[in-house]
Amino acid sequence: MEILWVLMALVMLGFVLSPFLFRRRGRIEQVPPGHPDAADPANYGFAPQQELDVRMPGPDQDLLDVLDLVQRTQDHHAAAQLLAGTEAEGEVRWQRVQAFAGAAALELQQRPGGVSETPGGQWLRVWRAEAPKDAGGAAVHAEFLVQQAWRTSTPGTDDFRIIMEEAKAACGEAALLAPGDPIPYIIELSVARGLAYSQPEFEQLWLKILDRAPAHMGAHLAALHYWCEKWHGSRELAYAFAEAAAARAPEGSLLAALPLFAVFEHLPDVNLVAGFYQSEVVTKAMHGALHAVHSARPDDPMSAHVRHLLVFFLVRAERWAEAMNQLIHVDGHVGALPWTLSPDPAAEFAVYRALAVAGYEANGGSPATLPR
Repeated sequence: MEILWVLMALVMLGFVLSPFLFRRRGRIEQVPPGHPDAADPANYGFAPQQELDVRMPGPDQDLLDVLDLVQRTQDHHAAAQLLAGTEAEGEVRWQRVQAFAGAAALELQQRPGGVSETPGGQWLRVWRAEAPKDAGGAAVHAEFLVQQAWRTSTPGTDDFRIIMEEAKAACGEAALLAPGDPIPYIIELSVARGLAYSQPEFEQLWLKILDRAPAHMGAHLAALHYWCEKWHGSRELAYAFAEAAAARAPEGSLLAALPLFAVFEHLPDVNLVAGFYQSEVVTKAMHGALHAVHSARPDDPMSAHVRHLLVFFLVRAERWAEAMNQLIHVDGHVGALPWTLSPDPAAEFAVYRALAVAGYEANGGSPATLPR
C-alpha cells in the first residue's frame, strides 16, 4: 500500500513542473531559472506572474475603477450607479454583483473590526441602510451573505445554516425589489446547494431563472454545482444537465461549453490512466467549448471563464498551439476556474502558461508563428 501511495505522489509531482522549461528533441524538460533555453512567457507579451489580476476572469475597467473608488472612499454611491446602469439580464451585472460582494467580504475578513476599528465592508452596510429599496444593493448584500457562509463556516454546521437562511431571506427581498431580475434567483442557487434543497424545490427555483434569462451562462454554471456528485446529484445528472443546456443553446451561446465544466467537476483526484485527457468524453467536451468561444460575441463577458478552463484541459491534452491561442485572449487575469481553487491562483496559472509555451516551442512554435 505504501508503494502505491509513493507511485501516486510521483505521478502528481511529475505533472506539476517548474515554469522554467525548454525544448529538446520535442520533449519538455526542466532547466534552471535564467537558462538561455528556458521558455519565457514574456517573449509572447504575457504579463509577469506578479502582475496577474486575481480578482476577475477578464477585463472590466469600469468595475475596477469603481471598486477602487469605493474601497478608497468607503462611499457606495459609485457602485450603486454602476449597477443601475448595467443590463439586468446580462452576464456583466451578475459578475459585478459578485465582485462587489466579494470585495466587501474580503474587507471584512481583513478588518473584522473592534473597539476602535471600523469593520471592513462598512460601505455595503451604509448602502443598505441609506437605500433599502435599491435592488442593486439588495442583490450585493444577498451575495455577500452567501460568500460569508462559504468563507467563514463549514456546510452542515449551525453557523453555516444560520447565515444561509439569512441569505435566503435577502434573496427574497432583492427579488421583490426587481421582479424581472434573474440575479436574486441566481444567488439563491448557491443557497439551494448549501441548504440542500430537494430536487423539486431546486427545479422550481431553476424555472424562475429560465423565465427571466434562459441562456444565462453564469446561472447554468451555478446550477451545475447542485447536480454534481459531490453535492446533491451524480455524475450522470450533471452530465445530463450540461448536455441538455448545450443542445438547446442558441447560436453564439457559450452554453455549448457547459459539458466541459461538468467534466472538470468530476475529474478524479488522481488520474493514473494514460491518455485520459485525449479520451472521447474529454475531447468531445473540449471541442464543444472551442466551438462556443469561436462563435460567441468577442465581447461576451463569460468567454474568459471558458477560455481559462480550456487552457487547463488543452495543456493536459498536450494541445499546445490551441492552449496558446486561448492564452492570448485571457492572459493578465486569473479570477476563474480552475485557478481560483488554488491558494495561489496566479502561480497555478503561471505553471500552466509556462507548460503551454514550452510545449509550443518544443513543436517548432515561436512568438513569430503565434497568430494574434
